[in-house]
Amino acid sequence: MLLEQINKTGDIKNISKSDYPELAKEIREYLINKISVTGGHLASNLGVVELTMALHVALDLPKDKIIWDVGHQCYTHKILTGRKDKFDGLRQYGGMSGFPKRCESECDCFDTGHSSTSLSAGLGMVKARDLSGDDYTVVSVIGDGSLTGGLAYEALNNAGKLETNYIIILNDNEMSISESVGGMRKYLNSVRTNDGYLNLKEDVYAQIKDSSPKIVSSIRKAKNSFKQLFVPGMVFENLGITYLGPVNGHDTESLVKIIKEAKKVKKAVMIHVMTKKGKGFEPAERHPARFHGTEPFLIENGLPSHPRTTANYQDIFSTVMCKLGARNDKVVAITAAMADGTGLKRFRNMYPERFIDAGIAEEHAVTFAAGMAIGGYKPVFAVYSSFLQRAYDQIMEDVCLQKLPVVFAVDRAGLVGSDGETHQGIFDLSYMSSMPNMTIMAPKNKWELSDMLKFAVDYNDGPTTVRYPRGNAYDGLKEYRADIRLGKCEPIYEEKDVCLFAVGSMVKIAEKARMIIKDSGINCSLVNARFVKPIDTDYLKVASKSHKLFVTIEENVASGGYGEKVRTYVDDERLDVSVLSIAIPDQFVTHGSVDKLLKELGMDAESIARRVIDYVN
Repeated sequence: MLLEQINKTGDIKNISKSDYPELAKEIREYLINKISVTGGHLASNLGVVELTMALHVALDLPKDKIIWDVGHQCYTHKILTGRKDKFDGLRQYGGMSGFPKRCESECDCFDTGHSSTSLSAGLGMVKARDLSGDDYTVVSVIGDGSLTGGLAYEALNNAGKLETNYIIILNDNEMSISESVGGMRKYLNSVRTNDGYLNLKEDVYAQIKDSSPKIVSSIRKAKNSFKQLFVPGMVFENLGITYLGPVNGHDTESLVKIIKEAKKVKKAVMIHVMTKKGKGFEPAERHPARFHGTEPFLIENGLPSHPRTTANYQDIFSTVMCKLGARNDKVVAITAAMADGTGLKRFRNMYPERFIDAGIAEEHAVTFAAGMAIGGYKPVFAVYSSFLQRAYDQIMEDVCLQKLPVVFAVDRAGLVGSDGETHQGIFDLSYMSSMPNMTIMAPKNKWELSDMLKFAVDYNDGPTTVRYPRGNAYDGLKEYRADIRLGKCEPIYEEKDVCLFAVGSMVKIAEKARMIIKDSGINCSLVNARFVKPIDTDYLKVASKSHKLFVTIEENVASGGYGEKVRTYVDDERLDVSVLSIAIPDQFVTHGSVDKLLKELGMDAESIARRVIDYVN
């Protein structure tokens, strides 16, 4: 097998050009076999096999730099840089990350996980290279989806000013290539990257740069008029970026050639590469969204190895949103390119005119929601916790400052597991609760998620946040379903001595911890906090008279979280009760299963109970 010859960086350069198609086939088979067991990002990786191979042939790694936007398409890159044998532990605790990690390999030059960052990072590396007098090549690989992010356009605006080489590869998996157009593009590309052509351009520029501005302007207008007729990508050309393409992203030899040609251009150059997401695995080709981030699956048909038997929180959100949409024609749903992931697909199908996909542009989505709220609508922005933090300023200035009734449905809140540091939703309680006029809720189970969403849509005195976790929706404690009242908690078991105040997803774990604590002979109450802002100070004051210890439990970092608010109130009011805060340490959390991470962080039921028992004793 050809893949057996790939054991370290640079080994691909020893593969014959005639063997590139076979190597690509072996890499795809390898990825399908491994990801079917571990889960991971399959469709995006299958789509960039030949592109990645071409980059490794045309460049000199690790001297040259490749920045992968988002980074979930880096699996072939990892195979070609000597990490092939680590795929059995992909995204497992202590194993290899599913994203580029500088700590893993010197060929991973920039840690990524969120979209639209590669161009800014690449420009920074180009500037550092030139200031240091180095001569390495910098390449940013960005997808057409990531190019919808505003940060990418800010970088493109800067890239047009470059007078030094910088390569941008636009990985476009949404369009097909026309042979006639492709032939003309190939011709134009070869002309425009020909040494003679490039030298002529530089010579002419040197001759005319000191001439009359009118002459320079006339030449530029004539050149641009010609290019408008024959050259695609003029939006990039007009920014000052040389555009090459579109090119077939599954032809390794052609890609190697055009990358080498692009290295000759002494300015920013974009190579427009057309690829097919999920290529080589029919289920992924037919359903690329389902195989974007997949759980383990059966290779023969692509179906999940362990199909879900219960509804998850996204299913509940989907159902409630459709009901709210039917009852109130002012309810609108907004997503940032995550209609499937957040559960808004059904709402989109039922109310297409009230569904807005802003693209991968969370900042725009938030301010867009603010505008809709001013226009008399009730916008519900469904977004992953980790991605919402990109829009901090817009939430603060455009929503909270104006006290607008925008609903933030914060999905994947808390630990999300295998995607690691860039995706853990463990900061939202801290940064959202620091904002004036914001109300924050967290449901203990699926019934409460429904109730809180209804409350949020009916609430008009400012923005509201409902944060809920990834995974199966908790169905327990359904007998406890008191009405949602602003800033009021929900006592579940009332005793004395120790009182557990659990936030959202931690109620389920706190209930188990309570039983262990009681078995040790300690009386223990359990309260569902419900509101993180405002906290229920009335209940805290009453409970302090019958309890010696408050224990706050939240799936959020300790700094700025619910526990810190309770401790501050207790101290300010000089209540006669101690406070033990159990939260995630103020650190980034690596990848691994949620259960494993909770145990490692001391936040599983047994660890919580032991900490409480030791504290009391």
